[in-house]
Order: sequence, then C-alpha cells, then structure tokens
Amino acid sequence: MNEKYITITQLTRYIKYKIDNDANLNQVFIKGEISNFKAHTRGHYYFTLKDENSRINAIMFQSQTKNIKFKPEDGMKVLVTGKISVYEATGAYQIYVSEMIEDGVGNLYVAFEQLKQKLAKEGLFDPTIKKKIPRIPKRVGVITAPTGAAIRDILSTIKRRFPLTEVILLPALVQGAEAADSIVGQIERAKNYDLDTLIVGRGGGSIEDMWCFNEEKVAYAIYNCPIPVISAVGHEIDFTIADFVADLRAPTPTGAAELAVPNEKDVLEYINQLKIRSEKVTKNKIDFLKQKLLEITNKYIFKNPINIYQVKEQQFDIILDKLKYNMQNLYYIKEKQLLNITSNYIFKEPKKLLDMKQNKYLQILSKLDTLSPLATIKRGYGIIRKNDKVITSISDLKAKDKIALELKDGQVNAEIL
Repeated sequence: MNEKYITITQLTRYIKYKIDNDANLNQVFIKGEISNFKAHTRGHYYFTLKDENSRINAIMFQSQTKNIKFKPEDGMKVLVTGKISVYEATGAYQIYVSEMIEDGVGNLYVAFEQLKQKLAKEGLFDPTIKKKIPRIPKRVGVITAPTGAAIRDILSTIKRRFPLTEVILLPALVQGAEAADSIVGQIERAKNYDLDTLIVGRGGGSIEDMWCFNEEKVAYAIYNCPIPVISAVGHEIDFTIADFVADLRAPTPTGAAELAVPNEKDVLEYINQLKIRSEKVTKNKIDFLKQKLLEITNKYIFKNPINIYQVKEQQFDIILDKLKYNMQNLYYIKEKQLLNITSNYIFKEPKKLLDMKQNKYLQILSKLDTLSPLATIKRGYGIIRKNDKVITSISDLKAKDKIALELKDGQVNAEIL
C-alpha cells in the first residue's frame, strides 16, 4: 500500500534531474537587483537576485568570481549568466552564476571607477606629490611593446626634437593577462639605469586591450617609482588609472616624447636668452661696483688723508691735557684729605682719647651696678617667685602655694601656711 509514496529526497532528486536536463535552463540570462550579498572567505559569492515580484538565490564560485573586475554590492543592478539547478539539502532551486556585469554599464568600466575611487582616497592622485619632469634629460626610459607605432613615434619624436638624449627601451607586454606583471617588472628594472624620465604607455585600442594600465599593481608600481613618470596610453580621449597616478599625463605616445624632451631650437634659444641675461646682469654688477668705487674715492678722507690725521692729533692732545689736569686735581684732593686726617688730635695724642673712653666705660658700669637687682639682694632683700613669676603683692599668694626665695647666696623653696 505504501509503495506509491516516495521520499522527499526522491522527489527533490527527480525535480533536480528534470531541471538539470532542461536545455532551456542550462544557460539562462537574468537581470535583477542584488540583495543579501555575502563574500565568503573562500572566495565564493552568495546573494539573492530579485525584481519587483520575485527572487531567486544565487551562488558564484571562486573560479568565476576572480574574473569580475568590480565589487558587487547590495542594490546593484546586474546582468548574470548561469544555469538553474536544485540544492538538494533545502529543495530550493537557485542559479549558479558563471558571468556577471552591471546592468547598463560594462563591468570593466565599473571596475575602473571603483579602483579610481579607492586610489584617490589613498592619495595616489594627489597633485602635490607629483615629481617634476626634468627640462633637459640626459637619459629617458620607455616601457612599451618593442614593436608597433608607439615606440616608433616616441623614438622619432625624441630624435627630431633633441637627439642628445639617450633612449633606453624596456620592452614589455602591453596587452593580455600577463601584461600587468610585465609592466611592473620593467618599472622595477628601470631603477637600475639612472634615468631622468620614464615613459610608460602604448598605442590606442579598446578598453580591454588597455586594461593592464588599469590594474592596481601597475598603479602602485608607478606611484612608488622614484623616477618621474609620463603616462602615454591610447589616444587623447582615452584615460586610464596609470594616467591619474603618473607625474604627467600625455595624450599620446608622441605627446609623451614631446613632454619628455625639449625642442632643440627652444633649448638653443633658451641658452641664448641665458647668455644675454647673464651678460646684462654682469654688466649691471660691474657698473654698480664702479659707481661705488667712484663714490669711495671721492670721499674727503681719500682726497685729504693728512688732514684727517692732523684732526686726530689735535683731538689726542686735548684728551691728553684733560687727563693730566684730572690726575693733578685728584692728587691735590687726596693730599688735602690725608693732611686733614693726620692733623686730627687722635693721631697726635691717642693715649688721651683712650683714657677718656676708659673713664666713660667705668661710669657706665657704676650706673649698671646701682640699678642691678643683685646689688639690692646683697643689702638683705630677696626675690619671691611662683611658677617662675616674680611676686610683687601678697594678694598674689594663698595658702599651700609653692614659692621660691632667691637670696644673695642661693635659692630655697617654701610653702605658704
């Protein structure tokens, strides 16, 4: 009776078999909006594609995600290519995405804009850090394909404009999957050639052809290069990430060569202008110094040097006379002071002064002895103290008080009865 019933697994496998073998579902093209986007640590993308009325789960494995040139985000409208299948564990159908581009815009353009914004935030495009291109370089390096119109245009332009400049060709791949690594390697190699300027570029082409100049690794290599870099990628209307990072952007390879070296005629004219300016500056300097010399030689001191000497001699005589007068006057004053001191009776009768001072001293001692309390005690009087305080009235004492009596030959303690 139960034989007509099947398990959920059997049902799911049957539905999966039907869908997997449906030619219409093996390759489908779907447009929708990304939501619930999640980039797994292993490189897989899990997200939902939705429109106004429906949604479908989507997965894109790492082997396909590495080919995407932009970063998917929630709310982004995309065009995807893939196949429909059933995930047996949940019984839900989903799309396994093999390709994805942004709806209405090529994914290469999206990748270009995203990288441009990222590098701009990091300061790689900051105009204040751009290195100055030398006016007259001795040696210029060129990183491009060894064959093709770009290198021919650069070499012919440099030879025509300023043949004294040496050109070092650093051949590189400028198209294809390995081009970015080739360009980065040659930028590193360029550091060994003592270059004044480095041109990096190629001729025109599609955005796919020139994509290596939009690679992040190429941008960082140009940014970290100590040599001033001129970018020369494509035609005048073409812009790449390398153009924004480089120290100077040329519209074409020919334009890069024109920016890298001066025109020989312009250099000769510049040298001639320097010559004229230097001669003019030198002449002005000589004229100025001549005028200064003339002014100096016309000064009174040079025309009549003996007069200057005579004036100084006269001034010296005046100063010397003043000095003699001041010395004599000072001597007279000091001599008078000494006479006054030696004429004083102290110096004439010093013993008389000593006797006077001694008598005055004895008089003072006699007065002090008369006023001394010790003299009073010797006459039979005493001093009463209580708690080290002198008692002058009986009202300050009461029975049982401890007192000290000081007499001429010592002190005794007593008690008031």
